[in-house]
Amino acid sequence: MFPAGIPRSKRLLDLVLTLVGLVLLSPFLLIIAGLVRVYLGSPVLFRQVRPGYHGKLFTIIKFRTMTDLRDSQGKLLSDKHRLTGLGRTLRALSLDELPELINVVRGEMSLVGPRPLLEKYLARYTPEQSRRHNVLPGITGWAQINGRNALTWEDKFALDLWYVDHWSFWLDIKILALTIGKVLAREGISQPGHATAQEFMGTQATPPHEEEQEKPGAK
Repeated sequence: MFPAGIPRSKRLLDLVLTLVGLVLLSPFLLIIAGLVRVYLGSPVLFRQVRPGYHGKLFTIIKFRTMTDLRDSQGKLLSDKHRLTGLGRTLRALSLDELPELINVVRGEMSLVGPRPLLEKYLARYTPEQSRRHNVLPGITGWAQINGRNALTWEDKFALDLWYVDHWSFWLDIKILALTIGKVLAREGISQPGHATAQEFMGTQATPPHEEEQEKPGAK
C-alpha cells in the first residue's frame, strides 16, 4: 500500500481521492465501458507495459480509443486512421485515463507525476531525463497542465524534472485543481499535425512516428 521511498502524505492523498473517486464514478465508468464495447468492440480496456517508479515495469490500464483496422499486409493502420469519434471524445476529456485509478490503488501510479511512457523509450533517455522515474508516474502532472502533448519532448522532460525536484503535497493539490480546468478547455490533446503524439526517438533525433499504438490484447 505504501511503496518504499514514496512520501506517506502523497500516498495517503492518492488513496483517499482515488477510492472516493472510484465509488462516485463507478456508474459513469460502466457507461463508458458499454459505449466502448458497442462502438469499438473487445477488449474494452487497453493494456500496455510501461516503466514506472525507478523504471520498474507495470501494466497500465486505459479505456480503448482505437479500432483494430489493418492494411492488406495485416499491419495496424496509423493512429489517425484508427482513432474513432468516440475515441477522440474520450481522449479530449481524458476519460480514457480513468481506469488508471486502479493503477493508483495498486501503488503503481500516483494521481500526480510524470506520465508513464513507452518501455522502448528507456534506452533513449539521457541520464538526466531518466530522473523522471525517481517518482511514481501520474495520471496528470506538471507537464500536462503546462501544454500536454502540444509540448516538445524536451520541454515535457524539463517540466517532469522540475516536478521531481520541487515536489510537495501542496504542489500536487495545485496540479490536481489546475488539471480540471485544462481538461474542460481541451488544451494540448495532441501535437500539431498528429492524432496523438510523435514517438520519442532520443534527444538528438527527429521523431517521425506517432507515440502510441493500441494493439489488441497488448499486456
